[in-house]
Order: sequence, then structure tokens, then C-alpha cells
Amino acid sequence: MSPMITMVILSSLATGTIITMTSHHWLLAWIGLEINTLSIIPIISTTHHPRSTEAATKYFLTQAAASALILFSSMINAWETGTWDITQLSSTPSHILLTTALAMKLGLVPMHFWLPEVLQGSTLMTALIITTWQKLAPMTLIYLTINSLSTTILLLMGLMSTVIAGWAGLNQTQTRKIMAYSSIAHLGWMIAISSIMTNLMVMNLMIYLIMTSALFQALILSKSKTIQDTTTTWAMSPIITAMTMALLLSLGGLPPLTGFLPKWLILEELITQNLIPTATVMALSALLSLFFYLRLAYSTTLTLSPNTTSTKFKWRLKLNQPTSPMLVSAVASVLLLPLTPLMLL
Repeated sequence: MSPMITMVILSSLATGTIITMTSHHWLLAWIGLEINTLSIIPIISTTHHPRSTEAATKYFLTQAAASALILFSSMINAWETGTWDITQLSSTPSHILLTTALAMKLGLVPMHFWLPEVLQGSTLMTALIITTWQKLAPMTLIYLTINSLSTTILLLMGLMSTVIAGWAGLNQTQTRKIMAYSSIAHLGWMIAISSIMTNLMVMNLMIYLIMTSALFQALILSKSKTIQDTTTTWAMSPIITAMTMALLLSLGGLPPLTGFLPKWLILEELITQNLIPTATVMALSALLSLFFYLRLAYSTTLTLSPNTTSTKFKWRLKLNQPTSPMLVSAVASVLLLPLTPLMLL
């Protein structure tokens, strides 16, 4: 793809999200989502491989259906209330349709089936964009309409997402599919707390974006597409290997790493609201996710795969050093919670 076309597509991608995030009118929000979807399609299908074409088609169909549902929901609301304002969503059919549409856009259970398939058909860099940047616009719409959405539906979706993503991720050997289920599980935590405390949802989203970006950058640098590929990362760059392990443990939510902070605060808030069974199931589902993160961390740092004599010296031929953005996001992903008390001094 030529630099000119790449620049146009990436700027359209950014513009679409920003239009949705800054709009007060439903039609503008819908236009932003459409621009966003149309921009990512060529990025997914850029490798000219049947898998990437299939991924682009699946992505297009789900996102187009979700956008149509959002438009339908806003039209019903405008018909009943006479306003197109995003925050004035008072019609019951509208908010149920909107919840369904946003769940489809984000990849929440039970509308999650497209996400692992699309990520598996994309490159690691495209998967990074889909799991981070593409979540911003729908999460903004949830933030704006949260007072009108049903708490019960959101809690149920969040609970199902954490449990099912944890279970489904256990069976995966492809790093992109593991990251897809990781994304679904993290979104489940965000959605579960969204109607109770939106500040926690935003904080969880920020931490999720930083951690996922850092881990994807590590996978891109080490060219790790399967668990088997991660076993030779140490030969390419010992620094990236150590960072990857810390990032995986942080994503799993182990204290005292950054990933523990949102889980801790969300569980605390759920217990305060007397949702103890929900908090218990979500805490147990975090163990399922932690298992596949630990398996990945174990294969990356603690195992030696069958190798030849020359493998050990691969790093001498081409040293893969972590880039500055990766270092910053990795440090934030691992040390944000331990360093927070120091910031308050």
C-alpha cells in the first residue's frame, strides 16, 4: 500500500472515532462509526490472502449490522421522544437495541464470535488497532448513554463475557486468538461496572489500552504468532522476553502489577453494591484468564524449545531492541500501581 493511501486511511480511521466521540446528534455518531468501519476494511485485507479477505468480510458484515441497529434504535427514540440527542435515550426498545448493537460492535458475549476469527485473519499490527483504537467509539457511546441503559443487561453481558472468554481462551495456541479472548474478558469487566461507576470503566479502559498495546508491540517485534513461536523470543531479545512475562502477568491481574488495580476496585465496588455472587463469579473467571496468560508467560520465559546450536546466538546476528513507545507503555503496564503512592507524596 502506498504511503499516500495509508495516510488517508489512517487519518479517516482517526477522524471517524473523533467524530463519534465529539457528537451529540445520533446521525453524526452513526456517520463517525461508518467512516471508522470503512477505513479499517482495507487495512485488514491489505495482505491479499484468503484469510484476510474473509476476516475483512466478517468484520464488515458485523459492523454494518451493528451500525444499522444503532440507526434503527435512534430513529425509534426520535419517533417517540422527538429528539436526536444522544443523552436523551428514554425509549425502552431503543436502549435494548442500542445495548445489542454496541455489544456487537465491541465483541461482547453473546455477539463475540466474529472477534477471534477477524483477529486470526489479520496481521498483528491490524489486530492491535482492532483491539485498542476500534473500542474507543462504542465505549464512548456507552459512556454517554449509560443513564438510559439497563444495569441488569449490562451486568449479565459483563459476567458472561468474563466467564466465556476465560473458558474459550484455554483452548487456544494462536497468540492473536488468545489476545481476542483477553480483549473480550477485559471488556466484560468494563461493561459490568459501567452502570455502577463510570469512572472505574474509563480507568479500566485506559489501563487495558496501555497493557494491550505494549503486549502487541512485544509480539510484533518478536514475530510471535503462536505459543510455539514465543519459545524462541529469548534468543532474539532477552529484554523483550522479560518485558513480555511482566506484561502477561499484569494482564492476568496479579498484584502488585498495574492490571490488579482495575480488578481490585471493580470487585470492591460490586461488593459495596451487594452484588456478591456476581463479584465471586467474576473473580473466579479471572483465574481462567490467568491460566492462559501464565501458560504463555511460561512458554516465553521458562522453557527451552528443541533447538540447534546456532539458535542460541540468533541475537548476535540481529538484536531486536524494544522501541521507546513500547518501553513507556510496558513500564506503565507493570509499575503504575506500585508507583501510584509515590505520585501522591
